Amino acid sequence: MRVCFDSVGGGANPNEDWVGGSPALAVVLDGLSTAGLPTGCRHGVPWFVAHLGGHLMATLAEPSVTLPDGLASALERVAAMHPECDLANPGTPSATVAVLRQRYGVLDYLVLADSPVVLEGTSGDHTVITDLRVDEVLPELRAEVERHETHTSGHREALERLVLAQRQVRNTPHGYWVAGANPEAAFHCVAGSAKVNDVRSAAVMSDGVSRLVTEYKMATWEQVFTTLRAEGPKGLIGAVRKVEATDPTGRRWPRYKSGDDATVAYCRW
Repeated sequence: MRVCFDSVGGGANPNEDWVGGSPALAVVLDGLSTAGLPTGCRHGVPWFVAHLGGHLMATLAEPSVTLPDGLASALERVAAMHPECDLANPGTPSATVAVLRQRYGVLDYLVLADSPVVLEGTSGDHTVITDLRVDEVLPELRAEVERHETHTSGHREALERLVLAQRQVRNTPHGYWVAGANPEAAFHCVAGSAKVNDVRSAAVMSDGVSRLVTEYKMATWEQVFTTLRAEGPKGLIGAVRKVEATDPTGRRWPRYKSGDDATVAYCRW
């Protein structure tokens, strides 16, 4: 498996995405926004995703370790690195997870929250593996955020209310699951496998890239893979930014940020 990747921050703040790749593995993490609210942790989201990504690459280097087990182990190891922090805080640094691994002629995939893995089949079809449970909770508060243009006080205040409410249902049976301090979250992922011979290429990405198709509807998955083949991850992220530049305040496409962190790992055989 040949993996190339790129990751670009969405603005002046540090990039809270993380990406890693090897000849058998691609990992993308998308750190959850804190909206400026306390987290109980002195390290921050970039620190969390960097350490989780490193441990995840290490644990999944062993083919006999399943993806959920490897994620659970990595979460335990990162939690053990900062016991002085309040890891029971519902706002503790967290991330979405998307993983693709090749082993023994099989592609294993894992998705936790809304960073998808997309498989391009040899017949030209596209299979999207994602976890959209977060979209099913708190629809009224989500709609309130979307009523405001970005960079306004109304948008900022509505986003804070949404994030506070999300924290109360995050990693609970009646909410949605992300990778945080509790390793149990790993076993609430979407996971499966496909035969390598049935897949032409694959993309592992954060929702800052996938929204070009899912939210902006300015490209199809076929066009996404055409761009990846011709211009690579950098070209695809550039296409996202060009679209966002036409709507800098979120009038046409209401969203949490004018430009989100954008990351994609492109895998070929």
